[in-house]
Amino acid sequence: MDVTDIGNREEGKLKHRKTASGKGVLLTVVRTAQHVKVRFLHAAFNTTGESFLAGDHHGNIYAFDISRNRFRLVQKTGQACTALALSLHRSTEFLVALVDYTIKCFDQDTKQMISWMRGHEGTVSSISIHSSGRYALTTSSDTAQLWDLDTFQRKRKLNVHQSVGIQKVFFLPSSNTILSCFSDNSIFAWESNTLVCKYQLPVPERGLRFFYKTFAVTQDGKSLAAGGRSNLLHLWCLDSQKLVKVIQMPTQVRTVRQLEFLPDSFDGGSSQTLGVLGQDGIMRFINIHTSKVLFHLGSHSNAINTVTFSPTGRHVVAILDDGSISVYSVPSLTDDLNKPLLPQVAIVSDDASNQAPSYSKVKSDMIQRPADHAVGPKRMKSPAPAAASAIEDKENQLPGGLNKTRLVGLLKTFGEYPAKYRTFVWRSLLCLPENYTAFSSLTEKGLHSAYLTLQEKYPIKSQKLERGLQRVLSALSHWASIFGEAEYLPLLAFPFVKLFQNNPLLCFEMVATVLVNWCQHWFEYFPNPPLNILNMAENIVAHHDKELLQHLVDCGITSQLYVWPLLESLFSEVLTRDEWLRLFDNVFSNHPSFLLMACVAYLTRCREPLLLCSQKQDFEYFFHHRNNLDMEAMIKDAYRLMSTTPADIHPRRMLSDFTPLTKGQYPVFNHYPEFIVEYQNREREKIRQQEMVYLQERQEIMSRRKDLVRRQAEEDAYYVQQELLRKAEEQRRNILAQEEEKLTQQRKTLAAMKRELKVKELQLLDANQSRLLKHQQDLHVSQIHRLDREIMKKMELREQETTEAFQDLDLRQMELEVQRKQLEQQLCKEQLRVERQVADMRMKNAEREKTNMQEGFPAEARQPGSNRNGHWEVAAERHQQMDGELEKRRRTLAEGDRLTHSPKDVAGKEWDEVMSQRGHFMERQQSKPAADTRYTGPGFNTTNVSMAATKPATLKEAESNTMTCLNSCSPAESTATNFSLDRGRAHLDSKERQLMKQIRCLRERLIARAKEDSVASSQSLYTPYAASH
Repeated sequence: MDVTDIGNREEGKLKHRKTASGKGVLLTVVRTAQHVKVRFLHAAFNTTGESFLAGDHHGNIYAFDISRNRFRLVQKTGQACTALALSLHRSTEFLVALVDYTIKCFDQDTKQMISWMRGHEGTVSSISIHSSGRYALTTSSDTAQLWDLDTFQRKRKLNVHQSVGIQKVFFLPSSNTILSCFSDNSIFAWESNTLVCKYQLPVPERGLRFFYKTFAVTQDGKSLAAGGRSNLLHLWCLDSQKLVKVIQMPTQVRTVRQLEFLPDSFDGGSSQTLGVLGQDGIMRFINIHTSKVLFHLGSHSNAINTVTFSPTGRHVVAILDDGSISVYSVPSLTDDLNKPLLPQVAIVSDDASNQAPSYSKVKSDMIQRPADHAVGPKRMKSPAPAAASAIEDKENQLPGGLNKTRLVGLLKTFGEYPAKYRTFVWRSLLCLPENYTAFSSLTEKGLHSAYLTLQEKYPIKSQKLERGLQRVLSALSHWASIFGEAEYLPLLAFPFVKLFQNNPLLCFEMVATVLVNWCQHWFEYFPNPPLNILNMAENIVAHHDKELLQHLVDCGITSQLYVWPLLESLFSEVLTRDEWLRLFDNVFSNHPSFLLMACVAYLTRCREPLLLCSQKQDFEYFFHHRNNLDMEAMIKDAYRLMSTTPADIHPRRMLSDFTPLTKGQYPVFNHYPEFIVEYQNREREKIRQQEMVYLQERQEIMSRRKDLVRRQAEEDAYYVQQELLRKAEEQRRNILAQEEEKLTQQRKTLAAMKRELKVKELQLLDANQSRLLKHQQDLHVSQIHRLDREIMKKMELREQETTEAFQDLDLRQMELEVQRKQLEQQLCKEQLRVERQVADMRMKNAEREKTNMQEGFPAEARQPGSNRNGHWEVAAERHQQMDGELEKRRRTLAEGDRLTHSPKDVAGKEWDEVMSQRGHFMERQQSKPAADTRYTGPGFNTTNVSMAATKPATLKEAESNTMTCLNSCSPAESTATNFSLDRGRAHLDSKERQLMKQIRCLRERLIARAKEDSVASSQSLYTPYAASH
C-alpha cells in the first residue's frame, strides 16, 4: 500500500493511487517527526466534500485537497485539538477546540487567529455548525454554549445538574431546531431562536437501559439514530416524534462508538445507509430499511478510531488507532452493490395505531441477494440461447448497476419510478460521467455575460434557486457558446435546476445530456426555431389527426405556436411537478424521439379544447398555462404513437440513438451555425459596449440632474431659511423690547434692595469689627502672657544651665586639684630620688677622693685646687638647673589650674582658645618626663662628687628641702597653690558676672520687642476700622 508521510513539510503532493475494486482506499497519510509517528486525532470536511482538515496531537492543523492531490499546513496551535469544524459562512475560516478548554477561530489563507472563545470548564467534545454558518454549538460534559460567529460572543449557555451529564448538543440540518441529548437517555428539541422546548422524544421504559453515547441525523433532519452500550440501535421519526424501529447489530458488536448517515445525492437527504462503528474498530454500513450489512471498513489489525463523511457522500476519512488517516472512495466500495437485482419489496407496518416500533435484526455482514423471481403471476417463457441473452444483458446493463430492460418493465407496471430512487435511476439511465474536474473548470470562469441580468427577465423569488440557475447556464455557455445565445435555455434548464438545486454537477450534466440527445438538430436553424423538428411533429399530427391539423391551419396556427412552446420549456409550463416527473421517467427510458411523440400525444389528448379555440391569443395562452390532463392516458398515447407511426415520418429516422457524455472531459458541441453565433456574440458585445457607454452617460446625466435638483433644493431652502430668519428676527426684537422693560423694572427693584443690603452690611460690619477688635485684644493679651511664660521658662533654663555649669566647674576643679596633688607627690618622689642619688654620688666621690688622697697626695699637691674647683662648679651648675626645672613645673601646674577653672559656657572663640591652651599644656606635660629623665644620667656623678667633697653641709640642706617638698601642707607651697586657685576663682567670678549681665540685657530686649509688636498690631487693626467709617 502506498503511504504518504508528510513529515515536517508544510505543503506538498499526496500519493494518490487508483483504488482497487472492493478496497476503495484512495490514500493513506501518516506523519513522523524524528522517527516517531505523530497521531492524528480529528478530521472535518468542507462543504464541497473535496477537501478536509485534520489535526494531530502536536497541535498542527493540515488541509488535504483530494481533488487537487495536495496538502498544506494551515495552523500550529501548540496543543492537541479535541474537535474540528468547518462550513462557516466565511468559507476560509474554521473552528478548533483545544485541550485548554478554549475554542479558536483561524483563517486558512492568512493563517491568522480570528477569535478566541473561552467559557468551558471541561474538554469540548463536539462542535456543531448551523446550516447558515453563523452560529455554533460547543458541547462539554457539563455545559453547552451557543456562539454567534459574526461577533464571536456567547449568546446562551446550557447548564445541567452534576448528576446529569451532557452527551451531545447539535443543530438539526436545514432547520432551526437544536437537539440536546443527556446521559439519562433524555432527548429534547429546542427552537434555536427562542430556545423554547418544542418536544421530548419518548424513551422506551421496558427492557434494558441503553445508555446512549452517540447520535446521527439524516440530511433532511427527519430521522434520528442513537446507540450506546449495547448492540441495539434506536431509530426515531422526528416528524411524528416516535420510536419507529429498533435494529440489533451482530453479536460481534457489543458497544456502538459512533453513528453516521452516509449522504447520497439522489435520495433527497433521506439517507438510507447508516455507518455503525463498534468497539472492535470496524465500521459496518447497514440499510436501515432492510437491516442488512452492505459493506464494512477497517479490520482488527487496522482498527478505526473515528470516521468523518463528506457532505456529498463520495469520500470517507477514517482515523485509525495507530494515528494514520485513510481516505476511502464510496463509489468504489459500492461497486459490488450496484449489480442488477430483481425487485424485492419489504413493507414494514408502521401504522399510527401501532405504538410498538418494528424490531429487525441484522442478519449477516455480507449482502444476501434474493432469488430471481418475476413480479406478478408466473408465465412460461420459451428458452432462449444463452449467448443471445448474455449479449442482451450486456447491452441493457447500466453504469449504476441497474438493468434497463427491467427498469422499463417496472416503469410500465407502475407508471413511474419510486420517488426515493428516481434520481439514482435517472443518473443510471443517462450514464452521467460526474466529471468533477471539468465542471470545476467551467464554474471557475464565473458568470457568463449573457446571464448577468437574468433576474430582470426571469424574476425568481428564491435567491438560491436564481444563483443555481445562473451558475448552470453560465457553465453551459462556457462549454458551448450557442447556449449563451439561446433565449429559451433558461426555460429548458429551470425544472432540472429546481429539482437538483443542491447538486449543481448533477444538474449540469443532466441538462447537457438532454441538450445533446433530446435536442438534436435544434440549433441548425438558429436563431430561428428548429423547423425540421417542428415539421416532424406536424407530419405526425397530420398522419394521426388530420382534423386537428386542418383546424390549426385554418386558424393560422403553425407548429411554432403549438409544438415549440412545449419543447422549449420541456412541458414545465403546462404540467405539474408530479406529472412532469412521470413524463420524464418515460422520456429518459426511451429513444430521444419519444419527446416529439409526447408533444403530439399532448395535442391529441387536448384536441377538444383546441377545436374550440379560434383566436391566436387563445392558442398562445393554452400552450403556456396548465390544463387538465390525464397523464397516464397521454403517456399511453405517446407509446402508441411510437409504435404506430410509419417509418418514413418517424423521428427515429432522423434522430440518433442515445449517446452519453464522455468521462473526463465533456464532448465538443458544435451542431450550430457558428458564424451566426459569432456574429451575435460580436453584436451582443457591441451592444453591451454601447449599453455601457449609454449607462455611463446616463449615470453622468443623472448625477448632473441630481446636482441640479440638489442645488435648486438648496436655493429654495436658503430663501425659505432667510424668510424664517427675518420673521424670527422681528419676533426676537419684540421680545427684546419687552425684556428691556422688564429689565428696567428689575433694575429699580434691585437698586432698592442693594441700598437695604448696604445698610445691613454696614451694621454687620460694625458689629464684626468690634467683635474682631475684642478678639484681637484678647489674642494680644494671651500672646503677652505666653511671651512672659516663655521668658520665665528661658530664664529658668538659663539659671539651671548656669547652675549645672558651676557644678561641672566645681567637679572639674576637684578633679584637677586631685591631679595636681598626685603630680606634686610624683615630683616630690622624683626629687627625693634624685637627691638621694646625688647624695650617694657625693658619698662615693668623697670616698674616692679620700682614697685618692691617700694614694696620690703628692701628685695632686702639685696642682693645687684646679680639679677640685672644677667639680664644685659643675655640681653647683647642676643644682641650679634642677631648681630651674622644678620652678618650671610649678608654673605649669599653676597654668593648668588656671585653665581648668575657666567657665564652660564661654561661647565661640574663648572656649576654643581654652581648649587649645589645655591641649598645649597636656602636650608639654607629656614631654616633661622624658626631658627629666635625661637630666638624671651619669652627668650628675662628677657634680655630686665635687659637691660632696667641697660642701659637706649642703647634703643636710638638700635633705631638709626634700622633706619640705614632700610635705603637701608646707606653708610656702600651700600659699603658692592657694594663690593660683584664688586667681582662677576670681577669673571665674568675673566671667559669671559678665554672663549674668548679658542675660539681663537679653531679657530687657525681648520684653521691649514684644511691647513694640503688640503696639504695632493694635494700630494695624484700628486703621481699617477708621477707614471704613
